[in-house]
Amino acid sequence: MKEIIAQLSQTMGSELSITQICLNFAAALLLGLVIYISYRFSHSGAVYSARFNVSLLMLTLITTLIMNVIGNNIALSLGMVGALSIVRFRTAIKDPRDSTYIFWCIAVGISCGVSYYLLASIGTGVIFLVMLLLGAVKSNDRYLLIVRAAAKTSQQIERTVLLQYEGQALLRVKNQGAEDVEYIYELSQKMLEGGKKKNPNINEALFLLKGVTHVDLVCQNEEVNR
Repeated sequence: MKEIIAQLSQTMGSELSITQICLNFAAALLLGLVIYISYRFSHSGAVYSARFNVSLLMLTLITTLIMNVIGNNIALSLGMVGALSIVRFRTAIKDPRDSTYIFWCIAVGISCGVSYYLLASIGTGVIFLVMLLLGAVKSNDRYLLIVRAAAKTSQQIERTVLLQYEGQALLRVKNQGAEDVEYIYELSQKMLEGGKKKNPNINEALFLLKGVTHVDLVCQNEEVNR
């Protein structure tokens, strides 16, 4: 049985020529640059990571290298799977789109490694257009309105926020002390813009109340977390 498996693996294994290897890496490099450009244009601000973008290009070439090594050799492919299963990646994916780019690079690397240039090119072109069209979609930003004031001003603060945002502001936290109080309201982008039409500056409206000491507006989104 062992001899049959060995003979089968030897007959199916075929060495690639230098020209074929160069073509595989050239196609992977070209399509990897397309992925690099797509990531650069679909990410902006603090979300964009130049190091991660370079890693995507390298991941495409490394996957192509692995496919060139494996070829059609069954025994070698099983050994490679066992070796790669030992490796554990601890890097956290902070942007859900990053995982999409990782799978994209792996798919392109596999396709180029087995010389499926047409499939890799068409797939990359379609995904490139989709990512450019949908890559500009941003998550809904959440805002936290934090107010600290004297305890006697609590009713006036609640009334001011209620009128400013027409009762849509969500009260998340209320810390009540003997002499002071703290409010944390959650606001959406739409609520914030609607409130600015009624009163351009909520900070000034709150500071007009006697006893208000601090007013903070904090934005929570993926760019800040990253």
